[in-house]
Amino acid sequence: MAETTLEGARDGAVAIEGRTPWQITRSRLLRDRGTLVAMGVAIFFVILAAIAPLLTAWKLIDPYSPHTGLVGGLGSLPLGFWGGVTSTHWMGVEPGTGRDLFSRVISGLTVSLLVAVCAALVSITLGTIIGIISGTAGGRVDWLFSRVIDFVLSFPQTLMLIALSTIVIDILKEALHVERTPASMIFMILVMGFFGWPGFARIIRGQVLSLKEREFVEAARSLGAGRWRIYFKELLPHLWAPILVYSTLLMPQNIATEAALGFLGVGIQAPTPSFGSILNDSVHYASVDPPYFIFPGVTLFLVVLAFNLVGDGFRDALDPKADRQ
Repeated sequence: MAETTLEGARDGAVAIEGRTPWQITRSRLLRDRGTLVAMGVAIFFVILAAIAPLLTAWKLIDPYSPHTGLVGGLGSLPLGFWGGVTSTHWMGVEPGTGRDLFSRVISGLTVSLLVAVCAALVSITLGTIIGIISGTAGGRVDWLFSRVIDFVLSFPQTLMLIALSTIVIDILKEALHVERTPASMIFMILVMGFFGWPGFARIIRGQVLSLKEREFVEAARSLGAGRWRIYFKELLPHLWAPILVYSTLLMPQNIATEAALGFLGVGIQAPTPSFGSILNDSVHYASVDPPYFIFPGVTLFLVVLAFNLVGDGFRDALDPKADRQ
């Protein structure tokens, strides 16, 4: 009788399968509709920015050609309804030049995302390497890197960008034999990336301090693993969660910084379109041609908001203390 009961319990038992951290994260993301919507919007903007150069090459959009026949009157304001919005000019045209505003906004999105992604890669790479070395080595090495982090954080990023822009951009133009626009992009990538790594290095250092005492690190050391193998084979695979979260949160910050610098006249300059330069020009027409300010401003707002929501969603999904039910 006891054997029959045991066999029935065994037959009716439900198999319990473990889930990997990625499976848990994916299930949380799939339940978070807000993050999914934001992710879809962010992917849409990324794809749009990626294909914008192709659309320009195929003459489907034209951010540079003026259309003087579409503007006129006092101040050469756009003719027609709401800043010249038509079936061929979805966001109207620029005052004075008559250039297609939709084309310039999309091309500006390409510039902003390119600068933001490259600057984020610089920050993530520097922060990860320095954070791992500092947290693992300890002692004088940790003290030295901690003081370097404090030193870099003491500089105001925006003021340094403004102060160094003219000198560094001219040096890059002569050294790389490029025009001002590529030199300005390289300058912003280097400076934004340089000032973006210290905070992330502290995060990685804190994670490494808790990981380096774990059994798998001790086992690797006992088997004779070298320092660099411990850094990048044992520790780095366990740091993908903070790297992913910080990357998604750093992207909107870089996009907003690039737009702010362009608005202040330090970033990308006309005629190359960027969010900052477009908004800088549009504020002079805010009262007489509101669409010229509204369309680029709303686009920038949606881009930054989407990436911020994606970063928040990933942070919640990767939180080991979050509700798993």
